[in-house]
Amino acid sequence: MVNLSEEEKEESKGWRKALKNVGNWMTHKDKDKWLKDMRGNLSLVATVIATMTFQSALNPPGGVRPPKESQEKVDCSDDLWPCPGESVLGFRMAKDYTHFLIWNTTCFISSSAVCLLLVSGFPLEHRFFTWLLSIGMCITITSLTLTYKYGVDMVTPDPVWETSLSMFKKVFKIWIALLILVAFVLCLRLFIWILTKWFAKPKK
Repeated sequence: MVNLSEEEKEESKGWRKALKNVGNWMTHKDKDKWLKDMRGNLSLVATVIATMTFQSALNPPGGVRPPKESQEKVDCSDDLWPCPGESVLGFRMAKDYTHFLIWNTTCFISSSAVCLLLVSGFPLEHRFFTWLLSIGMCITITSLTLTYKYGVDMVTPDPVWETSLSMFKKVFKIWIALLILVAFVLCLRLFIWILTKWFAKPKK
């Protein structure tokens, strides 16, 4: 029993040492400077993306139908479709426009959520909130990429789009691989931090 207990202690020490080494390798050396830079960069990027997606919703690809004024009134009847002020491509390419609107809205909400977290006063030195901000930016940039894809698809002539579609698919696959790698590293950091805290608890 004594030997078994000693072996368990040695194994526990080995796990703790390995987790500590991995955690130190994945931790930034100057954490205070990194947090300060990250807060400023995230705030700038999230604000710019929120502004872009807001403008894309109000000024969609292909523009909106201009008003046709008659006797100081804007005409909108059953035979006039889309109505003045509504998206032209939303009427002609309803499916693609719906996808564009979904991803544009997702991008706007996620970037706004990042801005809200940054100004809310949550402690950025806490690993969980850092992970949450990073995942939020991954969602934001991914949805921005898909918004670009559907927007370009709607306004590009079919012959040109069919020619460049294979290139776009290759670039998108590279982007997906990079996103998976970044998400894996972020989740691994959080997992190692949780395990380190759990092993660091004094046993009764």
